[in-house]
Amino acid sequence: MTTDPVDLSGFTGWVPFAELPTAGVPTGPGVYVIVRTTDDPPTFLDVSPAGHFKGKDPTVPVAELQQLWVPGTRVVYIGKANHGGNRRRGLCKRLDEFRRFGAGEPIGHSGGRRIWQLADHTDLLVGWRETDDTEAAAIETAMIARFRAHHGRLPFANMRA
Repeated sequence: MTTDPVDLSGFTGWVPFAELPTAGVPTGPGVYVIVRTTDDPPTFLDVSPAGHFKGKDPTVPVAELQQLWVPGTRVVYIGKANHGGNRRRGLCKRLDEFRRFGAGEPIGHSGGRRIWQLADHTDLLVGWRETDDTEAAAIETAMIARFRAHHGRLPFANMRA
């Protein structure tokens, strides 16, 4: 596996999206990372299988995906999950929305939508680390900053720092 400046110690899970409903994902806040299981160059799907939330097609042109690809890392997305105002959010809810969006449901989770056009998206692994609510955003920001400092750009599927 390639080396990366993103510290994944303390992350657990490391399951494919399809296993999330039975993976015991914590309900509290935290950060999560999505990684590929191979160093091989990716192949991209012409059309995204992800859901069309509010009628919007999540498909990104393959040429754009090729330009956004970050060689030398398996990390493709870094995200966070907060409790939210009603305290009903968190890692389990956020990752379930992400999974359902990728499975074609019209869910509002367009962040990370590029991963669904990876031909090997069913092999991607999801790891998570529970934090307190205020730490989640700070840890996500720091992880993305370290990634960007090392690779000169955001992880492939992150759309903003």
